[in-house]
Amino acid sequence: MRAPFAGRARLGEAMLGTIVNAAAIVAGSAVGLLLKKGIPPRMTDAIMRGVGLCILYIGISGSLQGTNALIAILAMVLGAITGTLLNLDDKLKALGDLAQRHMRAGEEGGISAAFVTASLLFCVGSMSVVGSLQSGLVGDHTMLFTKSMLDGISAIVLTASMGVGIMLSAAAVLVFQGAIALLSQLLAPVLSPTVVAEMSCVGSILIIALGLNMLEVTKIKVMNYMPAIFFAIGLCYLF
Repeated sequence: MRAPFAGRARLGEAMLGTIVNAAAIVAGSAVGLLLKKGIPPRMTDAIMRGVGLCILYIGISGSLQGTNALIAILAMVLGAITGTLLNLDDKLKALGDLAQRHMRAGEEGGISAAFVTASLLFCVGSMSVVGSLQSGLVGDHTMLFTKSMLDGISAIVLTASMGVGIMLSAAAVLVFQGAIALLSQLLAPVLSPTVVAEMSCVGSILIIALGLNMLEVTKIKVMNYMPAIFFAIGLCYLF
């Protein structure tokens, strides 16, 4: 199978889309902090549930890109095993707790919970993966620029509801998307349209889980399933 991308982007050019994305999250969070003081708790709760429903919609829509349910199932199983053994969810929460202690702000666990939620939301979607690949391979930042606008708006709403922890997720976006963009040259030979579609499908399933968590329907440790996105690559070739 042939990779869907061609060409080569320079190091600085490859990171441009990711840097703009992270900056948009910081800017949106700053606006959200200004609005936070004027929003009553009842309104905040309503906004959060509305955002949770929208996240479910985004996840369900993206999950339909996949064409082989068996790949998604096996990827999720292998990802769950790997993520649980590595204890990825607790490690991400530990980073949030560290920020909570240093900033000494908000109610207990508030910054940490916001950081974890936003980091997963901004990193696991199809736009994050595919956009980073396009940036790294051909210097096309169109998708990440579009994602930046969406993330900036989301950051305003989420920060107004959950606080400053949302802003900290910009660092997670910078590391995650930046790593994909920089490693894209190595991944290019295996990234066929089918592979990208299955990766997007699995990532969207994780977004559904995140939406359910935000609606307080479940308490899924979404980060423990993150390796599933990359297991989808190998499983596409296996099947």
